Amino acid sequence: TVIRAAILIQNWYRFTMARLEMKRRYSLSIFQSIEYADEQDQLQLSNFFTFMLDHYTHPDSGKDKNQSNMEILFGKPDKIHVPDSYYGPRLSFPLTVEDANALLHAFKNEQQLHARYVLQLLCETRRVLKEMPNITHLSTSYSKEITVCGDLHGNLDDLLLIFYKNGLPSEQNRYVFNGDFVDRGKNSMEILIILFAFLLIYPNDLHLNRGNHEDYIINLRYGFTKEVSKKYKDHGKQILCLLRDVFSWLPLATIIDSKVLILHGGISDTTDLDFLNALERNKVRDHIHVGVILFSLKNLAVEMLRSILTCLICYLQILDILWSDPRTQNGCTPNKRRGGGCYFGPDVTAKLFERYNLKMLIRSHEFKPEGYEISHDGKVITIFSASNYYEEGSNRGAYIKLNPELVPRFVQYRVSKHTRRQNLRQRVGTIESSALKSLREKIYAHRSELTSAFAQYDLNGTGRISVNDWAAAMESVLQLELPWRMLRSQLAQMNPDGEVDFMSCFYDLKIGQPIKEQVQPALVETLCRYRKDLEIIFNIIDKDHSGLISLEEFGQTWKLFTSHLGIDVYDESLDKLVLSIDHNKDGHIDFNEFLEAFHVVHRLEKKAN
Repeated sequence: TVIRAAILIQNWYRFTMARLEMKRRYSLSIFQSIEYADEQDQLQLSNFFTFMLDHYTHPDSGKDKNQSNMEILFGKPDKIHVPDSYYGPRLSFPLTVEDANALLHAFKNEQQLHARYVLQLLCETRRVLKEMPNITHLSTSYSKEITVCGDLHGNLDDLLLIFYKNGLPSEQNRYVFNGDFVDRGKNSMEILIILFAFLLIYPNDLHLNRGNHEDYIINLRYGFTKEVSKKYKDHGKQILCLLRDVFSWLPLATIIDSKVLILHGGISDTTDLDFLNALERNKVRDHIHVGVILFSLKNLAVEMLRSILTCLICYLQILDILWSDPRTQNGCTPNKRRGGGCYFGPDVTAKLFERYNLKMLIRSHEFKPEGYEISHDGKVITIFSASNYYEEGSNRGAYIKLNPELVPRFVQYRVSKHTRRQNLRQRVGTIESSALKSLREKIYAHRSELTSAFAQYDLNGTGRISVNDWAAAMESVLQLELPWRMLRSQLAQMNPDGEVDFMSCFYDLKIGQPIKEQVQPALVETLCRYRKDLEIIFNIIDKDHSGLISLEEFGQTWKLFTSHLGIDVYDESLDKLVLSIDHNKDGHIDFNEFLEAFHVVHRLEKKAN
């Protein structure tokens, strides 16, 4: 009886743990699929955002424009007054270890570095970076170990924990930070300041590679631009402009002992390290959109084609090393999920290793639940240093210690604030709830397309279709490569006959604020879907960061945007909608209120609150 009871308990435990692991995995798959779809949208719209930047942030032209940019980049930050009421760090150059410690202490206490010192720091960083090669070569012979860190994404607590566990950068404790320092998290600026300070103090011992998020246009979408503008209202534009230039000077890769290649994304079957080492990296700024270059080819003289084609090759080489991901299958194919870079297989890795006599590739760029992953028979290592990336408790962060024999040792960690108080079931429940919330918002934003897709299977107009048909319709519209059959119970209701009531996908979702004016349903859905893109456009137009935009500016921008996307929206419908949001009738709308009116509310959650 005791043995039988023990077996029953063991089986129950295994079943429970397997179920929790299944929920955890599909929740992380949801987060990652939505993240990649978002990146794909961003890259597809990058030429439009570049157009907006050129036309709204540079009103001057010719000599005046160049002169204006030079003044912004190379002005005299030491002329900026620092009031006596400022109690943060006061930096003097050249920096010392005491300055770096003062910065760490200040940021731990949520203090902010004054704009004068930020600009001075960025100018000095730019000067140092300009002297560095595209590919940095290091040797372990001068150090016992080298530490390699992956994506931090604005999570200051992760950086502080790494320094606590592993020690501060020094001549005896060398670091390589492999890009994506910014975006998503709330302390991107503080991370940059700390890393740049240690770079200035130990230029031979702390090394920075560029990531795909060290990019002005990407920053517009994923939070860094907004963070800088909020923290530095008076000098935000100057800081952002200088950062744009600093990012363009970040090295592209690091090679240790001529054997270990470290770069942010990955490689392709055309990756040429010699070419990458020779190109002018600062000239390929903000991931110039291929479409813009190709469009220009038709209108250029023959003698200019060589320079344009060279620029295109540079762009593609950099795009591959910043955006690519490894896969288990051989070959090299376009990375359609992200919209940029490629998927590279073990054969592509072997070919590059043979050509350059390498033995290991360390890359980042990709969320990993345990903070790292080994692939391609141990030749490729992914390191991801941002813990709690999607949700608190969603993943560990990690870093690599490389000894002189180039044997990697992995150190894992997780910054814990609330998760220690939760058991495993509660942690997984929190992650699952957040993931499903994001997925339902995605579903609602594609309501019209999904309804049409469902109707193609519902030939008799019953409002019900089979689970297989429902899953096929979901994937055909959303293209997220998710296990829809498994997710069905969380997203749609099923009748006793085993058929899915497909409109139940939308039962618990609605627009944030009721729209009083009679407007096109398609317009409302479009505004929901493109909220993030509209926010980027608004940040470009809102030069004074007032939070207000004129009705005329919004109307003109909306027409440009919808024309670019090929969306058919009636002007009259948009005019009615915008006028209804201009509450005080002053000809301006509060754009944050506008965006809030078009976010998806989960009715069940609202009732619970």
